[in-house]
Parts: sequence; structure tokens; C-alpha cells
Amino acid sequence: MPVLNSIADYQATLAQWRRHLHTIPEVQFALHDTAAFVADRLRDIGVDEIHTGIATTGIVAIINGQKPGRTIGLRADMDALPMPEETGLDYASTNPGAMHACGHDGHTTMLLGAAKYLAETRNFAGRVALIFQPAEENGSGAKVMREEGIFDTFDIAEVYALHNSPGTPVGEFYTTPGPIMAAVDEFTININGKGGHGAFPQDTVDPITAAVSMVQAIQTIVSRNHYAMDDLVISVTQIHSGSVFNVIPDTAMINGTVRTFDPAVQQMVMDRMQAIVDGQAASFGVTASLDYGNGDPATINDPACTAFAASVAESITSCDTSVSRDMGAEDFSYMLEARPGAYLFIGNGDSAGLHHPKYDYNDDTTAYGATFFSRLIEKALPL
Repeated sequence: MPVLNSIADYQATLAQWRRHLHTIPEVQFALHDTAAFVADRLRDIGVDEIHTGIATTGIVAIINGQKPGRTIGLRADMDALPMPEETGLDYASTNPGAMHACGHDGHTTMLLGAAKYLAETRNFAGRVALIFQPAEENGSGAKVMREEGIFDTFDIAEVYALHNSPGTPVGEFYTTPGPIMAAVDEFTININGKGGHGAFPQDTVDPITAAVSMVQAIQTIVSRNHYAMDDLVISVTQIHSGSVFNVIPDTAMINGTVRTFDPAVQQMVMDRMQAIVDGQAASFGVTASLDYGNGDPATINDPACTAFAASVAESITSCDTSVSRDMGAEDFSYMLEARPGAYLFIGNGDSAGLHHPKYDYNDDTTAYGATFFSRLIEKALPL
């Protein structure tokens, strides 16, 4: 089954909507112009209910089918990234320091396209809950929407989402049952020593040597403290200390990220990192504190929902379900903790990578994504 003809017929309109969204990128929860544009399009489309102001600027819209039945949730993220754009496009960002570098403008447009088709045809029994979410990139907007009760308020039984994938042919899908994206944690280590002249280190307590030793020891957690077949990434991404070549500073700071799938592995990392910080601090005569923050949990696809969603994708183009899980993270995990569902990727073709200043979402992808959402509803909620 190719792209639905009616969706193909208004693909040019969808591209106009997407490119307008690309010009007005907004970040985290402050998506006022984006949400207003989405709400206006939903009114034009003729959905049955529009609920705004959820998680500040999130939206849930309802489309009723021809008969009563279950409610299926479809989610799109709306936020951009706090980074400059370097595409040179005539529809580039008009908001300095903000850019749709992850394709959320495209995800939003896919869901609007499905909304238009579903509101016109209503070839299903039950309801569709269209979830337009803020703050996926930073702020865990999915968690906030869940905590504000959308799953109970709208009686959502299952929930599905798509994300574009640069380098995958346009319109081709992939996913995997079970864990598909990792839990993401952040750690910061603050080290306090005693500064002084670089020519007289014996009169100081050097925080930099302690920091370097801690970083090296942290890397051994992956190689020596966990089973090699359990996925684990620990990356130290920042070390800050000092300001001039001949002064040993008082303090140093280490920062980084941890990616896991298993809560037991996550706990092991926390315990080992604390032991390393305490032991290295004692060894070098500094004081040090570890601030370990649990971020978004692992994104875990329900096996039955994944098989169903993959069959829908297969009916459109193709869907590879043999892919390995990804060490990236996604706050859709919070929605999958609340309800069964699945997260899939859809090809964006030969584009710059996600979060790159030259990235642009491929408008040819929209019709495939909108068709996927529409067909999923018609197959999940048959008349």
C-alpha cells in the first residue's frame, strides 16, 4: 500500500506548513507561536476537540470515529534546539539561536497531515488523541504531559510516535521490540583543592591531577565492572579548571553522560562512580562531591504493539525490525511507561545529521509518516 492518494494530494500544503514551522523555532516549553499555529490548523481541519495549555504549550486534539471504541494516541514533538542555523534556506530560522535541527517541524506536520485525513474520512471506530508535545530536547515534556494526566483524562489505550532518520531512504521504517533507546543520566563532579603558584606545587593541593585521575578511573567502569554484553556508555564531556598558565587553581569540575538500558547496570554505575570519587579524593587530599542525576528512562517498545506497527509500515514501504537498539535517548519513554505502544524511525534520505547546523527535514518524508499514522488508526480501530 503506497502513500494514501488524498494525503499525496495535499503534500504541497503540508510542505508549506512545515516550512513555516521551520522559520519560527522555539525551545523547551515556550512554544507559543508554534502551538498557536498548530491549534489554528487543527481548527481548520475540523477536529472534534482541542485542549491547549498542557505542559504549558502542549496540545491534545481528539477526532471521533464513526462508532465508539478505544482511544489511540499519536505523538509528535514540536520543540527546536538552542543552536544557530547554517542552512542558508529561504525558510531558515528567523529566531536567532534557535533551529529545527532535529526535524520536529516535520514530525508535527506528519501528525497534522494524518489529522486532516482522519478528520475527513473517519474510517475507524473509536477515537484518536493527537498529542503535540513541547520540550522533548530538554525538559522531559512527555513526563510533564503524563503527570498532568493526559492518559487518564483522554482514556488513551496505546500510544505511538515516529522520528525521522537521516541516511535511511525516504519513507522506509525501522524499529525493534523491547528497548530501542537508552536511559540518559548526567553526572557532575566538583573538586576542591588548594591553589597556588605553578612553580611551587608542593604548597598546593592540585585539583587538576585529581580530576585527571578520576576521569581515567571512571573509564574502567565500562571495561572492568560490567558484563560486556550489557550495553553501557560513559562519556566524560567536560573538564573545567584554571585560568592562567602559571597558577594551580583551587577547583576543578568534571561533567558527563551515562547511557544504560538495565536499572541494575545504572545502579552499579552510580555506586562505582561514588566510590571512585571518594577514593580518588582521599588519595589526592582534595574534597570532591558527585552530583548524579537520573534523566529520561530507557524507551521500551511493547513487543505486540511493535509487531503491529511494523506490519502497518510494511504495508506502506518496508520496516526493518532487526536493528540494534540505540544509545541515544528519547522522552517518549515516559509515555511508553504509562501505556503500551511503539516508537519507530522513518527515513529522511540523504540529509545532514540530526542536531547539525545544516540539517533540514525532507518534505518528501511527510506523506509516508502521515500515511503510517492514518493506516495505523484504521487498522487498530476497524469499523
